Amino acid sequence: MTKRVMVGDVAIGGGAPVSIQSMSNIDTKNVKEVSEQIIELADAGCQIMRLAVPDMEAAKAFGEIKKNSPLPLVADIHFDYRLALAAMENGADKIRINPGNIGSRDNVKKVADMAKERGIPIRVGVNSGSLQKDILEKNGGVTAEGLVESALRNVRMLEDLDFNDIVISLKASDPKMNYDAYMKMSKETDYPLHVGVTEAGTVERGKIKSAVGIGGLLLAGVGDTMRVSLTGNPINEIIAAREILASAGLYSQPINLVSCPTCGRTKVNLENIISRMEKDLAVAGNERSKAGLRPLTVAVMGCEVNGPGEAAGADLGVACGDGRGLLFINGRTVKTVAENEISAAIIDMINNYERYIQAL
Repeated sequence: MTKRVMVGDVAIGGGAPVSIQSMSNIDTKNVKEVSEQIIELADAGCQIMRLAVPDMEAAKAFGEIKKNSPLPLVADIHFDYRLALAAMENGADKIRINPGNIGSRDNVKKVADMAKERGIPIRVGVNSGSLQKDILEKNGGVTAEGLVESALRNVRMLEDLDFNDIVISLKASDPKMNYDAYMKMSKETDYPLHVGVTEAGTVERGKIKSAVGIGGLLLAGVGDTMRVSLTGNPINEIIAAREILASAGLYSQPINLVSCPTCGRTKVNLENIISRMEKDLAVAGNERSKAGLRPLTVAVMGCEVNGPGEAAGADLGVACGDGRGLLFINGRTVKTVAENEISAAIIDMINNYERYIQAL
């Protein structure tokens, strides 16, 4: 059991559910675009959002974004302690720093003092690319032991300054090293752990590395909040995070998607149909979850062989034929639509499932 830390109204640790985080990939100074992205990610199930604060202009923009953000905001700070102070003055719910790269102990103290005064937690973030020179030399390069040593060194600095509202992350791009480091750290401290595989890569490669690196930790009972780090649109991070949590038995998916692997009988582009739906499925599932509606199983089948059988076991879905799809709800046929209409039709049935049932 780890300590509980509050980031805005989201609890991390202390037995709270594992929360999902992401980070904006838009320049923080673009207030309107960042704000729209936060809303989009919140709709998909993100619970905590992090923004880069590389300069004072970004710190001021952070304050504008905070005014209308539906999510707690974390300020990502490097090198200049004054940016951390400015971010907290502009409403940051949490600060992410590497105490070793923001200057003197006195600078760290100024950050810790303001954070303590305002009840703002600090995430001590150590990455495989930011280890101190002496630790690298001692271990002959980046190692799990070095990541733990670096993180604990920074944690002790904050503790010596009478600051204990701490979350720890120590990420590597190597899933095995990442796993080893977090497992070691979990035995050294009871501070909550922010887990993830840093710089995991593209959506396809990164999801696999993250599923191994994060999923293994979750199954071992390690991890209190998580971010899946993927190149590109961060909404893919939320989709992947929910899948990992569900696969680890820590989250009940509001939409359980069943789809066939396709074969020579398939006469539609099933991959395209599903890829069109993926973002909308996340949003629709999150809306059902917030409304307290029961989970749905959605079957998307490529031909008539397995389609009828899946239809019997699913709440709704489609069995595809030659350039068209036969839509069903509770095993009963609803209508046939053209291939390019299938994705939108399924999302409509999910969003209006209860109304469709009443009309049957």
